[in-house]
Amino acid sequence: MKNQTLLFAGMVLVATLIFSCAEKQNGLTDLEKQDGWKLLFDGQTLAGWKNYNEPGISKWSVENGCLAASGTGSDSTGYIHTVQQYDNFELNFDWKIAKEGNSGVIYHVLDGKKFRTPYVTGPEYQLLDDVTFPQKVEDWQLTGADYAMHIADPKVKKLNPVGGWNSSRIIFNNGHVEHWLNGAKIVEFEAWTPDWFRLKNSGKWSKMPEYGLSETGYIALQDHGSKVWFRNMKIRELPKKARSAEKLFNGVDLKNWVAYGTEKWYVQDSLLICESGPDQGYGYLATQNYYKDFDLTADFKQITNGNSGIFFRSTCLGTTVSGWQCEIAPPGMDTGGIYESYGRGWLHQIPDEKENILKMGEWNTMRVKAVGSEITTWLNGQEMTHLTDSLIGKGNGRIALQIHDRGGIKVQWKNLVIQPL
Repeated sequence: MKNQTLLFAGMVLVATLIFSCAEKQNGLTDLEKQDGWKLLFDGQTLAGWKNYNEPGISKWSVENGCLAASGTGSDSTGYIHTVQQYDNFELNFDWKIAKEGNSGVIYHVLDGKKFRTPYVTGPEYQLLDDVTFPQKVEDWQLTGADYAMHIADPKVKKLNPVGGWNSSRIIFNNGHVEHWLNGAKIVEFEAWTPDWFRLKNSGKWSKMPEYGLSETGYIALQDHGSKVWFRNMKIRELPKKARSAEKLFNGVDLKNWVAYGTEKWYVQDSLLICESGPDQGYGYLATQNYYKDFDLTADFKQITNGNSGIFFRSTCLGTTVSGWQCEIAPPGMDTGGIYESYGRGWLHQIPDEKENILKMGEWNTMRVKAVGSEITTWLNGQEMTHLTDSLIGKGNGRIALQIHDRGGIKVQWKNLVIQPL
């Protein structure tokens, strides 16, 4: 009887330990809560997650307190992402992967039908069965790498065998990036430096112009055709540092700009000049970097025709631009108004009594301020547009100067200064 009692007591103790271990998963301590940590996965539901570019959630489920991929996804399907967007953050998560598995955690992801997968915009913390993956892989494809950019340091990297749990961390702190694996820092770099852009433009991402540029976005998980499990996914947001004003044009060359189309962009007498070329098509000169919230001023002089504009929160696919434009045009054509380049067209046109504020053939100053969903423009110190628009608020992208089609256009620019907000 005594032995039976001891056996029963032992079973109860084991059950209690198992239960208490399970209780510790997917939770936050009081100290973590005080430090600003929040759970991305509650261990019971898929709340806070959705399919990429599709409503609802599929191919993912909750298994034994884990956020689990079905293993039926592919390179172009099977992604889910957070409902909330994040800019500067520290993200911790535990994960394990099936034999020969492939997955990843992608951040600063932008959505929209123009982006076929999360990884064409967001950097990825790679997850892989490094040992038995059936295909030949490069170092930048192994676990912990900043996929197709920065490899994980093999001297300190310690990856647990397939089927075992690993702990990872991603830190993105105002452009400073760290990847951690099982307590060791395995990747460290600075985003958006000249070295970063050289690396981006020399490899896999050279034909994916929007990769890695956004300072904010969703966190996405990848089902790449193999099972993968996540738990203890927690995040805390880090403070955003104030940034100094930047000169977008240095008066010497087109450094940090990207031209789209065959129209002419050049520097002459310390002025940036746009001019119609022989094709008489649309042309764009876009910043290398993204700017979401900003206060921009630019001086312009319309030499001939003058049908141009300043696009903001815009992305470029050749001369197809998705975004919003502060109009710059000949007299009577709504300079300072806001036009959407797809879908809705004009969002705000200029009243007739304000059309005389533009000084054709003389220097003018345009100011564009974008904060969240609120957009304000001024021409020569006079307010031209003030509107609030939720779709603009969700937008993100480059500043881009435009040459309109049909030819005969020549506009000079100077003093292009932006204050990131």
